[in-house]
Amino acid sequence: MKKDSIVAEAWKRFKKNRLAMVGGMILCLLVLTAVFAPLISPYDPYSSVKNQTGMLNVMAPPSGEHWLGTDSLGRDILSRLIYGGRISLSVALVAVAISTGIGVLLGLLAGYYGKWVDAVIMRVTDIVICFPVLFLVISVSTMLTPSIYNVMIIIGLVSWTTMTRLVRGEVLRIREMEYVEAVRALGQNNLVIVFKHVLPNIMAPITVQATLQTAEAILTESALSFLGVGVQQPIPSWGNMLQDATSIMVLQFKPWIWAPPGIAILLTILSINLVGDGLRDALDPKTKN
Repeated sequence: MKKDSIVAEAWKRFKKNRLAMVGGMILCLLVLTAVFAPLISPYDPYSSVKNQTGMLNVMAPPSGEHWLGTDSLGRDILSRLIYGGRISLSVALVAVAISTGIGVLLGLLAGYYGKWVDAVIMRVTDIVICFPVLFLVISVSTMLTPSIYNVMIIIGLVSWTTMTRLVRGEVLRIREMEYVEAVRALGQNNLVIVFKHVLPNIMAPITVQATLQTAEAILTESALSFLGVGVQQPIPSWGNMLQDATSIMVLQFKPWIWAPPGIAILLTILSINLVGDGLRDALDPKTKN
């Protein structure tokens, strides 16, 4: 009953944040579009379409037949945009799941056990933080065969440092509280204390951080795909859809080629950040109703 009341209070605070609600609605719409892509996509995103003369309908402007036009290979941009959302969101979610799992585990170990365990984990974390994430991801990607699965794994394996430091700090605070001392005095196993009594009480900041990292993962995947070391053609992703925008002619005279995926990335990251900020305020016990 107590947990239900906490959730209800958090939801009440979240609803008061109009920007967070707008971001949540946009995000839900994007997710539903990705889930039901095969049903709402007007064309096959992998197939080129032909015009009335039988030629490939290359870089055709928006029309009643192709609402967002066609790309350099004559493929319907709207269809590829819808399927690209499926790929980009999937990559981001899996990558964040990997990085969150690693970060939470290492943060729990470092924060609860302390001493040499904390020292080793934190020094490794500091070393990884020294490298710019995008540079590190690109370096690793170039050494492996570019694929969706490699992109998921690589982003996940280099994005855990912030979560680790956050969880460690929260555990250092929680482990000194009276209820943890009481459970420890009763002779409870350390693993039980960590996962049953400590972890549930730090889920709020973990949830917020995971939400914000999802936006970062989408941006990272888009950058990798744009540079050619992420999701490879013909599989559509918002990042590799922007590859056609490297031409000056396209940038100046054919905005329908690059504007849709760019706007999709912008809207997705903005909506996730709005939801993340709303969750931070809603789950913060210091927030006033």
